[in-house]
Amino acid sequence: MVPRFRHFAAIDWSGAAGEFQSGIAIAVAPAGSAPPRLVRPGHCWSRAQVLDWLLDELPPQTVVGLDLGIALPFADRGAFFPGWARSPPDARALWALVEAVCAGEPHFGITGFVDHDEASRHFRRHGNRTGDLFGQGKGRLRRTEQAQARMGCRPTSNFNLVGAAQVGKASLSGMRVLHRLSGRLPVWPVDPLPPTGSVICEIYTGLAAIAAGRPPGRTKLRTIPELNLALAALGSEPVAAGGLISDHASDALMAAAWLRRAAPDPGLWHPPGLMDVAATEGWTFGAV
Repeated sequence: MVPRFRHFAAIDWSGAAGEFQSGIAIAVAPAGSAPPRLVRPGHCWSRAQVLDWLLDELPPQTVVGLDLGIALPFADRGAFFPGWARSPPDARALWALVEAVCAGEPHFGITGFVDHDEASRHFRRHGNRTGDLFGQGKGRLRRTEQAQARMGCRPTSNFNLVGAAQVGKASLSGMRVLHRLSGRLPVWPVDPLPPTGSVICEIYTGLAAIAAGRPPGRTKLRTIPELNLALAALGSEPVAAGGLISDHASDALMAAAWLRRAAPDPGLWHPPGLMDVAATEGWTFGAV
C-alpha cells in the first residue's frame, strides 16, 4: 500500500566545494494541482541548512525526492570497492564509511574520500586521474541506472567525478547527509516504505523531464514559459508569469510536480529487480 502523501518535495542538490551552493534548490507541491513553490526563493542554501530543513521544517506526510545517487554500484562486482578490506556490505554502511573518512571536512565535503588511497582507485577524478579500478568506458552503473538508460535517460556512473553531467560528488556529499538522517527519516528503498509519515527517495530530474514531454538531451528548462508547459503536462497549474529561471530552480519545481503525479502509483515503489539491490545500491524512484 502506498501512503497518501500530502506534500511532494524535490531537492536539486550540489556536491561542489564550499558552504553555500547556488546549485541547491528546494520546491514543494501540495496535494492537488496547485503550482509547486520554491522554499526560500532566492536563498543560497548550504547543505547543512537543507539537513536542518529536513529535520525541523519538513511538512507532514511528505515524500522528498533527492536528485543524487544514494549509493554506488555493487551488484556488478559483488562489492562497492572490490579488493578493499573496508568495502561496506550495504548502502547504510557506505554512508557511514564516507562520513567516517570525511568527518573533519566542513560543509559535508568529500575530498578526503575521493582522494583516499584505496577509494580513489575506483574514481575518475580531475586532472586526468582515473583509478586503475574505475572500469571501462563510462564506468560502472547501478541496476537502477541501467533502467534509466532503457527509458531514454543518459545516466553517468557515480564513480565519475568529471564533467558537467557527473553526479558523483553530489552523491557522496548527499551520503553524509543521509548518514545524519539515520533513524530520523526513512530513506527508500534502503528502509521499507512506511505506511504513514514522510520518506526520502532518490530521483533523477531527467525522468521528470521526459514524463513532461521533454526530449532526452534537452531536459533543462531555463524560462518560465518552458517550465509551465512542462508543469501542464504533469497536471499542474502554472507558476507565476516571468522570464528566465535557473535550471536548478526549474528542475526542483518540475520534479516536485512530477512526484505528486507519480507517487500514488504502487508499481513505481515496486519496480522489477528492486529487492536484489534495495539494501546495497538503492533505486531511483520512477525507474522501471
